[in-house]
Formats: sequence, C-alpha cells, structure tokens
Amino acid sequence: MMALVKRHLALYFGNKSGVFFSLLGALIAFVLYLVFLKHNMLASWSQLAAPQKLLDPWLIGGTLAVTAVTTTANGLNQMIVDRESGILADLALTDMSFIGIQFSYLVSAVIIGTLMQLVMFVAMVGYFNLTDQFVLSLAAIVPVTGIMLLSSIVWTTFNVLILSFVTNLDSLGKIGTILGTSAGFFAGVYLPIGAVPVAAQNLMKITPFPYNAAIYRQVLMADQLKTTFKQVPQLRHQFEQTLGIGIQLQHLTSWQANTLILVGFSVVFGALTLVFAKSSRRKAINKV
Repeated sequence: MMALVKRHLALYFGNKSGVFFSLLGALIAFVLYLVFLKHNMLASWSQLAAPQKLLDPWLIGGTLAVTAVTTTANGLNQMIVDRESGILADLALTDMSFIGIQFSYLVSAVIIGTLMQLVMFVAMVGYFNLTDQFVLSLAAIVPVTGIMLLSSIVWTTFNVLILSFVTNLDSLGKIGTILGTSAGFFAGVYLPIGAVPVAAQNLMKITPFPYNAAIYRQVLMADQLKTTFKQVPQLRHQFEQTLGIGIQLQHLTSWQANTLILVGFSVVFGALTLVFAKSSRRKAINKV
C-alpha cells in the first residue's frame, strides 16, 4: 500500500499547477480579507487594544480550515482519474484488497492536506510577523499541528463521500469550484458567523466548517484573548460569539467540544462512505 501512497503523492506534487489551484480557495480568502475586510473589522473592534493581534490569528484559523478542504479534495482527484482511466480496475485485480487500494488514496490525501496546511500556516505567520509584528507562542505549534492532522482526516472522509457520487472527470472541476468558493463562507472567513442571518448561521452549524475554524482560532488566539480582554472581560463573550471563536449551540463550544464534533463528523462521513463502497467497486470493475 505504501507504494501506492508514494505514487499518489508524486502525482500530486508533480503537478505544479494542480498544487497551486488546490490552494487557490485559501489564497482568495486570505487576499480578500487583506484587501476588503481587514480595515472594516479593525474599525469595528477599535475599542480593543491592538485588535490586529487578535484578527490576524483569527484569519489564519479560518484560512487553514479552507486549505484543509480544498487540498484534500484535490489530492483525492487521482482516485477518480484512476477509476475513469481503468487503472483502478487493474489494481483491483491484484492481490491488494479493494479497501486497501481505496485506503491508499485516503492516506495520501491526509498527508497532502496536512503538508499544505503547514505551508499556508508558515506563510501566513511569516506575513503577519512582518506586517503586524505578530508572534505565535511556541506552545501553540504542537496543538496546531494536531489540528492540521484532524482537519485533514475530517475533510478527506467528507471529500471521499462527495467523490463517490462523481461519474466522470468533467464533474471534478465543478466540485472543486463549489468547494473552493463555499468553504470561505462556511468557515466564517468572508464574513464572521455572527454577522450573517440566523438561518445562515444554522446552515453553517450543520457542517464541520465553523467548528474546524473555531478550534484553530481557540488555540491560536488563546494567549492574546487573555491579554486583550483582561481590562474589558465583559466584551470577550460577544467577541468570541461574533467571530466564531466558539460556536453558539447551548453555549459557546470549547476546543474539546469542537474536537469531539469534528471526530463525530468524520465517523459519520466514513460510515456513509462504506455504505457506498460497493457501488464504487462496481464502477471500478466495470472499467475492465
């Protein structure tokens, strides 16, 4: 199986334009914030001391969630290409089980998602360090890396489920476009979750997007939240609720709750994927 994983990784990283376009949704979200949203958001929270030290990691968290979605989806595209070209059918005739073959695509997608999140993370932290003197606590690096892995697993299972319904290569581009454009909205990057109507908030809450962005933000912003709201603690709950640092269910979700919710989504997506596994195997064998 490791040979297949290496093959999938080599094909992904060997396609430079594909790598770029897999990051395009995250890059658009990042640039839109810098060009159109940052000034207004800074003005909205001007009563706080150094609001940019809160909003910079807030954006990083949301952008990383978008990155996890789009890069894992792009990493899984090879599965559809192999199926439609008959390569998956040939692999199904070898000693390796069909589940093992499918699992190799999942493993490679998780690796791709984690690595590309790491690349975006380093780039964004470096940018904000230069422009706003943003400094990330070293204590946050380990949990952030863990969240990257969890995010990649969640969105890989989600994308495998979505791609199980794809019947031709033409659909891949359309799905990629939809994911790239919708991810920024659902993750609360284009607009904070507290700034959209209640109906839209409820729609966002039935997806993993806001919880993924929230857990990143809770880790990245933890120290700065304590510092900024030390003198104005009454504003902290409103700030966290409006910007989706915690998601309002019965109360604002903690990072532990967000972790459990994301794991739950992954289990559900994985179970549904197994339900459709027989159909995927039939499609592959029919290419023989």
